[in-house]
Amino acid sequence: MKPLVRIIFCLFCGASAAAPELYWNARFEDQIPDQPEVQEPAAVVQEKQSFHEPLTWKFPDPPAEEPPQFPPDFELKVPTATNSVSVICGENSVRVEAKKDLLGIGKPVQAADVTLGGCPATREDAEAQALVFESELHGCGSQLLLTEDSFIYAFTLLYTPSPLGDSQIVRTTDVTVSIQCHYQRKHDVSSEQLKPTWTPFSDTKASEDSLYFSLRLMTDNWQFARPSAEFLLGDMMKFEVSVKQFHHVPLRVTVDSCVATVIPNVDTVPRYAFLGNSGCLFDSQLTGSSSRFLPRSQDDTLQFEVEAFRFQQD
Repeated sequence: MKPLVRIIFCLFCGASAAAPELYWNARFEDQIPDQPEVQEPAAVVQEKQSFHEPLTWKFPDPPAEEPPQFPPDFELKVPTATNSVSVICGENSVRVEAKKDLLGIGKPVQAADVTLGGCPATREDAEAQALVFESELHGCGSQLLLTEDSFIYAFTLLYTPSPLGDSQIVRTTDVTVSIQCHYQRKHDVSSEQLKPTWTPFSDTKASEDSLYFSLRLMTDNWQFARPSAEFLLGDMMKFEVSVKQFHHVPLRVTVDSCVATVIPNVDTVPRYAFLGNSGCLFDSQLTGSSSRFLPRSQDDTLQFEVEAFRFQQD
């Protein structure tokens, strides 16, 4: 219903100059329906949720360890003697020629590391890539042996490798070659075989969040875990690092550092850090070796190879 408005105007006129006054009176009438009574909300009681029973969730159990798969026809390399030393026995002197690849592994030795009874090489034959030693029969630490039918002058050719660069490692072993001049008889000279032994190298480490890391020695074709940890100096030790991620988001595995020691303790001396600085392979720079990373084929696997070495004093 529209409100009812009643207005009454009163106008008074006079001689004065005063402004007219306007009076009005208004009355509004309206019918407003009754409003429902608003109920106040009930008070809400809040309390901290508590666990009356312990949680039963836990990390999943690690998977069963898979037995390593070894190649069916794996055989260790058999070291062979090298024909790298030759001798000419004269009437009153001896001439010894030693190839700079003394060990037959394709790596020339340092001339200062090879002596004949303590005497250094008299010269180097650049064309033949050989060290030449010349001495009188009574010089360079020779020994005279007498038998019933011959004189024997015995010499010793020594090779003592010096550490590579600023490191404490060497990649060859000490070599002693016995040289004898038999007058009225032929001489026989050969170098010794090299067969260093290594303690087995393998390590597996599990971390939280279902990540399982593995570091293994591999065969030359990278297809199987290597069943033996014996290497010849000059061989390439092939390492494979991998991570099993299971339910984890994809990750890229890297190696921050690697340290070689003679016993399983990283803080012992001597020690050789051949990989460090967040994944740099120092060995090839420090020693001129062929150590290198292989091109990565998948993010959860990293392969690298290190030329076999040994510690100078061990």
